[in-house]
Amino acid sequence: MARTQKNKATAHHLGLLKARLAKLRRELITPKGGSGGGTGEGFDVAKTGDARIGFVGFPSVGKSTLLSNLAGVYSEVAAYEFTTLTTVPGVIRYKGAKIQLLDLPGIIEGAKDGKGRGRQVIAVARTCNLILIVLDVLKPLGHKKLIEHELEGFGIRLNKQPPNIGYKRKDKGGINFTATCAQSELDSETVKSILAEYKIHNADITLRGDCTADDLIDVVEGNRVYLPCIYVLNKIDQISIEELDIIYKVPHCVPISAHHRWNFDDLLEKIWDYLKLVRIYTKPKGQLPDYTSPVVLPDDHTAVEDFCLKIHKSLIKEFKYALVWGASVKHNPQKVGKDHVMDDEDVIQLVKK
Repeated sequence: MARTQKNKATAHHLGLLKARLAKLRRELITPKGGSGGGTGEGFDVAKTGDARIGFVGFPSVGKSTLLSNLAGVYSEVAAYEFTTLTTVPGVIRYKGAKIQLLDLPGIIEGAKDGKGRGRQVIAVARTCNLILIVLDVLKPLGHKKLIEHELEGFGIRLNKQPPNIGYKRKDKGGINFTATCAQSELDSETVKSILAEYKIHNADITLRGDCTADDLIDVVEGNRVYLPCIYVLNKIDQISIEELDIIYKVPHCVPISAHHRWNFDDLLEKIWDYLKLVRIYTKPKGQLPDYTSPVVLPDDHTAVEDFCLKIHKSLIKEFKYALVWGASVKHNPQKVGKDHVMDDEDVIQLVKK
């Protein structure tokens, strides 16, 4: 691919190569068949709380110190690399939500190919709702690129939206290709050749934006996770104020000092923004709302029905209507059905049959 010059005539060929590469990469990640040997002790920790955050970074950048000082859980800290060997969980309460923090072992270059148990580490990172990439301010920013590359190689896309591509496999009828706006890279030939690489000859493809070959491959593979990510620059106690001003301009980035506990409130605020959680307060009949323990829902599932399911799945059967106070309704209180979508910090009272 490096030797091929990029122009319209070779775009088709490059698309083929990209698809072939993605396919081979996937086979590397999930080896074909075989009687898998013992996997060793598991890395994964039971999911608790409303959201889950993983700390990813090279060895000795201060992930464990950050966890110890944020959550008050002791994770072993020492002056040599790879002090942390398994996942250490911790929980913080922030704005009434329980957030689980995972201190993962350091990953090294080549982790996505299984070096240094990197696969297990990145597999746990895939299950998180938000990834904190912990970087050392003194080490070069090349490390950020390396970690991103390792995560991308494992099918994690950081701070991206899923590509707006409709993809539906069929039994017959060939490849039906439609684009709703002008495409700079993909044409029907390229799309057909990429799909042929996956032995797909019958499918509906709809491109609803200007997409790249990589976007199409991501959709066809279908095992990609799109996660928000914050870059945490640690050890800012060792640099000057001028350098700090420059760092503050980097997007998705929070400078902190884990050892001195500097700027933790800024970090927590940013974590809250990126997690996009919605708090719903409950109100028993004839009593004041309980503002101490909200029910926390992800912002794309905030209907009254989701709220009922979060508490108990039998609740929706007995559901008659709900009374809601807050920003999502015109009148306070307002009588709503199970399809009503609530906003952050609404108060709800359920009425059963």
